[in-house]
Amino acid sequence: MKPDFTMRYYYVMTLYLADWRRSDRRGCPHTCRSDPLGQVLTKPALERDRNKGFPRVPETSSSPSLNNLEMSEGARSLLNAVVKHIRENVDPFTKEYLRVNETKPDRWSYTPRQIDLMEGAKRKARDAGLWNFFLPNAETGEGLSNLDYAYIAAELGKNPLASETLNCSAPDTGNMEVLERVGTPEQKERWLKPLLAGKIRSAFAMTEPDVASSDAKNISTTAVLDSGEWIINGEKFYISGAGDPRCKIMIVMVKTSPDAEPFRQQSQILVPVDTPGVEILGPMHVFGHDEAPHGHMHIRFTDVRVPEANILWGEGRGFEISQVRLGPGRIHHCMRSIGQAEKALDLMIERGLERVAFGRKIIDLGKNMETVSRARIEIEAMRLLVLKAARAMDVLGNKEARIWVSMIKAKVPETVCGIIDQAMQVHGAMGVSQWSPLSGMYAMQRTLRFADGPDEVHHHVIARNEVRTYQESNSRQDNAKAEFQVRPVGGFVG
Repeated sequence: MKPDFTMRYYYVMTLYLADWRRSDRRGCPHTCRSDPLGQVLTKPALERDRNKGFPRVPETSSSPSLNNLEMSEGARSLLNAVVKHIRENVDPFTKEYLRVNETKPDRWSYTPRQIDLMEGAKRKARDAGLWNFFLPNAETGEGLSNLDYAYIAAELGKNPLASETLNCSAPDTGNMEVLERVGTPEQKERWLKPLLAGKIRSAFAMTEPDVASSDAKNISTTAVLDSGEWIINGEKFYISGAGDPRCKIMIVMVKTSPDAEPFRQQSQILVPVDTPGVEILGPMHVFGHDEAPHGHMHIRFTDVRVPEANILWGEGRGFEISQVRLGPGRIHHCMRSIGQAEKALDLMIERGLERVAFGRKIIDLGKNMETVSRARIEIEAMRLLVLKAARAMDVLGNKEARIWVSMIKAKVPETVCGIIDQAMQVHGAMGVSQWSPLSGMYAMQRTLRFADGPDEVHHHVIARNEVRTYQESNSRQDNAKAEFQVRPVGGFVG
């Protein structure tokens, strides 16, 4: 009897341990309910699991609330209205608007015709109630969730002028959100109000030529308080939107407290573009594109004086302010990028169907059909990932959703670059020329692999979280194993 029981005992223990390992992988406990001994052995472990023990699948992966990616009923009509607006009020004048850009004498200005076309489309958008969608606050925007706005941003990405007609262009979106969240009443009155009305444009000045700005702690532009004024000195480059003649205000990332702890040294200060000492040295080019008249400018600050009250949210809170803008901004960028991928795929198919080589349509040559298939698969995969990141922000908040946001920022621009590159290949030489929008689209997406943090930073954030989660999981397993002790059953010991 004893040997038989011993073998039975070890058999049940083996089943239990195997089940324990399965439960660790699945994130939930299972018990060997087919044997009474299994019940005796596993119940204490089950209780520990309920209270503190085994690691579970993180909420950010498995929670039903995070996997509900459906657009709200109230936002569906807005999405339909946006699609209609783009089709009827933006697409018809886009080619003319962009063509004028290439022929006007002063590239850093707008012609009366361009202003008339844009203001007409903006007026129609306002009349239709399509304005400031990006702001979650219902008093200043439409009160949309990040998930709802993500669907709209994908449509905006299909046309380079669509966002501006709805007053949803970067970097104004992020700047308005910052001012709306942390600005003083005076700052809101002077700057937020005209931005919300679409009367002025703005810029965000952070990146610097002389330091690795991917580590924002390196920011070296200084601001020193003197007699009630901040004196700012330093250089910035790739400052998007600063070339626009309508750009009137910049939010500038500066170092105000060099002796404080690393994440309390930086502040953000409002600097009017026409302040003495602000010198726009010229545009930075991306693959030869200067993006006039929007531009990505090189700016020098020399003893620039602004009132002490121009600081946002107080000294040393620059990193906190960045968290307000970066999460939503990355969602917007990535969904607009998916819109660009959709446009590139359309152009790829159109070109493949209309051109003939070697007696066949180009779409049927080589692996072009597979290329089209892979592009569609990647677009849908990116869409789901970005929608889930947006949902995570709505459910968990910006800070807790940061891993999801880093995932999309690392994934989307790189993948969209690949789709546009394939579209250029199908177009042949024309695809990289000024006769096609693809080269400009590629330059924009390639730049996004640096903007709001380079790929490497986001991959590091994701991997660091994975390593930490793995280490914590194994630590809990070791503790649980150490606590487990086999107790005699019925007085017999094997």
